[in-house]
Amino acid sequence: MLRPHAHSPLTPVFTGLRWGLHGLFAGILVLVLARSVVVGDATSVVAPAVALAVVYTLGGLVVRRCGLATGVWLAVLVVLWLWLCAFQPEGVYLVFPLFFLVLHLVRGVEGPVLVVGLTAAAVAVIGLHSGWSVGGVVGPVIGACVALLIGIGYRALAAEATDRERLLDELVTTRDRLVASERESATLDERARLARDIHDTVAQSLSSIQMLLHAAERADPDRPGVEHIRLARETAASSLVDTRGIIRALAPPELSGEHGLAGALERVADTAWRPAGLDVRIVAPDDLDLPMPIATAFLRIAQGAMANAVQHAGARHASVELSDDDGGFGLLVTDDGQGFDPAAVTWAAAGSSESFGLQAIRERVRALGGTLDLDTAPGRGTRLRVEVPHA
Repeated sequence: MLRPHAHSPLTPVFTGLRWGLHGLFAGILVLVLARSVVVGDATSVVAPAVALAVVYTLGGLVVRRCGLATGVWLAVLVVLWLWLCAFQPEGVYLVFPLFFLVLHLVRGVEGPVLVVGLTAAAVAVIGLHSGWSVGGVVGPVIGACVALLIGIGYRALAAEATDRERLLDELVTTRDRLVASERESATLDERARLARDIHDTVAQSLSSIQMLLHAAERADPDRPGVEHIRLARETAASSLVDTRGIIRALAPPELSGEHGLAGALERVADTAWRPAGLDVRIVAPDDLDLPMPIATAFLRIAQGAMANAVQHAGARHASVELSDDDGGFGLLVTDDGQGFDPAAVTWAAAGSSESFGLQAIRERVRALGGTLDLDTAPGRGTRLRVEVPHA
């Protein structure tokens, strides 16, 4: 049976072809029965005609649900067709829908070969019943050629529909991944913003309160009520510890492990960059202590630069260097890839939560009040330098 892809945009076309085939088969079979009644030979024709109709109608269910081989079903249909033709020569016209059925169900060169065999059988039936003639040969041959041409067109149409469906599935999958990636990126950015705001407000205020109470406690340790000052200082210290814990929990997951940003970069390198064939070197001072907003921004900038090096630049070696000097906190990312023209290219970032475009990097640096120096050109690698002043 002609069964189009369930979700193909060309399903109405395939449905029309399928029901057209069914209608053609049923119409010819009805004409054969009517012809047999007219000539008074209905008794010998009814049995093979009914058997052929039943096998054709139930064949799809038998093949799909009972696991019966398609070839067996087609063989039974051909045998019943020949049985019908033995009593009623007009049954030879059923060969035309059989052509389409064979071409649809039998793939490869076997389908056309079987069509040739059915054509020879139809010619033989006409010759045995009506005598041999040019018309008895040309008619089935032309029908077979038409069926072959339509069958080839149908297969091409079905292949195109399958390709369209595959592309549509890929598009939907890509869209879902993009939505999930954007949602994840927005969540991480919001968490980082909350961590920064809490650090700059609540944590700083608690630290100031703690220092002021400590100064008041030392100023007159014997005056009445100093125990309350000490208790207030200890409470502020405890609250400051809790607040810093909240800040760490809101920080990006990569930064939650040991060794801060350097450790996060090593973990990302081991899980994402090195397995992709990029030899990455991470360099950082042992005593580097970056504020959370700067560490988060540096991590995202490094991820964006490395994503470009892996996906677009074809780099084999790269380095990420962190620094803390009188000029401020620094991030230097270099690779030996093919480079690009900054004026004409924006790094692809829309489809990956681990890659940020050049504009996104500039916005991060601008938000920190820092500077960005990008040195690259086609054929000579990329050098990206970020400087962020101390608070």
